[in-house]
Amino acid sequence: MKPGPFRYLAPTTLEEAVRALGEHPDAKVLAGGQSLIPVLSMRLARPTHLVDLAGIAGLGEVEVSDEWVRVGALVTHARLLADEDGYAALPLLRQALRNVAHPAIRNRGTTVGSIAHADAAGEMPSILAITDGVVEAFGPQGRREIPASEFFAGALETTLAHDEVIEAVRFGRFPGGTTTAFLESARRKGDYAMAGVAVALTVDESGQITSARASFVSVTDVPGVLDLTGALAGRIPTDVDWSVIDDAVQDHIEPEADIHVSAEYRAHLAGELARRAFAQAAATHPGGNS
Repeated sequence: MKPGPFRYLAPTTLEEAVRALGEHPDAKVLAGGQSLIPVLSMRLARPTHLVDLAGIAGLGEVEVSDEWVRVGALVTHARLLADEDGYAALPLLRQALRNVAHPAIRNRGTTVGSIAHADAAGEMPSILAITDGVVEAFGPQGRREIPASEFFAGALETTLAHDEVIEAVRFGRFPGGTTTAFLESARRKGDYAMAGVAVALTVDESGQITSARASFVSVTDVPGVLDLTGALAGRIPTDVDWSVIDDAVQDHIEPEADIHVSAEYRAHLAGELARRAFAQAAATHPGGNS
């Protein structure tokens, strides 16, 4: 199928983009288009206007500070994947981005667009959640910041107002002593994951766990964080039998069946991937086995 008719708008400032969205309530924002264009082609959405952000200066940068990795709205997955400063500051970004679709899609699709799409089957919403990230929104009243915990409202639904544009997202950096891992399982490389997990494990100077957190892909409606610190604090990572997290993982996730896999199998995958990811993070810690 082909998209329905629409008018293409190319603003050169955020103010122009916001004004266009306010004037056309059914307009859609276009950045990379890797989520939007298939929706239009299947006519699951039929906006009368598309507002393209490509001509707005300043949205294509990756910035690193002591606390954040800030990613502009036009930064592609491939650009962020290759960013060495971003990787050094937050290795989990690259660990997850390697699993996003195929190179052709990563070359066009944007990280912010994936987050705005709010599909819990996407990798990057889970990374925003586990890093306690922030969405920088720009609207008629100016700029505001939306914590990740308040941004995702439901499946493919966010708290962003229709006449707001995401200018950037900030991924929070982890404290010293943190190692991370990202694992997912898909029927074919590049397909949406049947299940996936991101983990962050923080260990103090004495070698004891001080924080253990996970977020999931494809097994929850809304990206969120499972905090396992209470069950693991004070333990030595390489001595942990990671099956101790099984019950907590199963209580946290809400897998659903589809034409590819049963809910039960998704639940099994999520548990197994979580165990493996934490074991991997433990082993790659400077005090671990590798």
